[in-house]
Amino acid sequence: MLRLDCLQSVYSELENCLVVTIMGAVAAELHSLGHRPNFFYLQHAMGLASSTGLGLALCLPNQRVIVFDGDGSLLMNLGSLSTMARYRPRKLVHVVFDNESLLSVGGFPTATSTGTDLEGIARAAGIPRVTTVRSVESFKAAVTEAMQGSELTTIIAKVEAQGPAAYVTDLSLLENRFQFRRHIQSLKGR
Repeated sequence: MLRLDCLQSVYSELENCLVVTIMGAVAAELHSLGHRPNFFYLQHAMGLASSTGLGLALCLPNQRVIVFDGDGSLLMNLGSLSTMARYRPRKLVHVVFDNESLLSVGGFPTATSTGTDLEGIARAAGIPRVTTVRSVESFKAAVTEAMQGSELTTIIAKVEAQGPAAYVTDLSLLENRFQFRRHIQSLKGR
């Protein structure tokens, strides 16, 4: 399954939540579907999408937060799983696209290519709901269920190691930070 197809299958459901993506392919592919002010493309901070999403979920407990992460990124910050499990924000959905490679920085294999089981690690860390999906249909169903639920969820999506033709977007990274902050501030009035 392709990550872009997964993103496209849930794109319409992302309008009313805060979305954090990790660098590279995930950010470029989500941006290619159409930027929204509630999207934060966490560039130049590999490994920190889960931590950023957790911080948002703790500060804004009534706001749905979805993190689009990667296997290489999560492997750089496995401690975020135990921290998420400790605090268990009820509206945090953590999606990990596992392509078994560091695609955005050259395609080097990650530990998942040799047997590391991210679902097992998330379960052992104490994440209450964890699943692995291998089709776009099961991805969409898992994300939809998690977004309608009220329990911390991690979804491991096994995807092909294929990325976008280009990683450059027309949205300035600095402007994205300000735009995302303005969006969060606008939520306070709701």
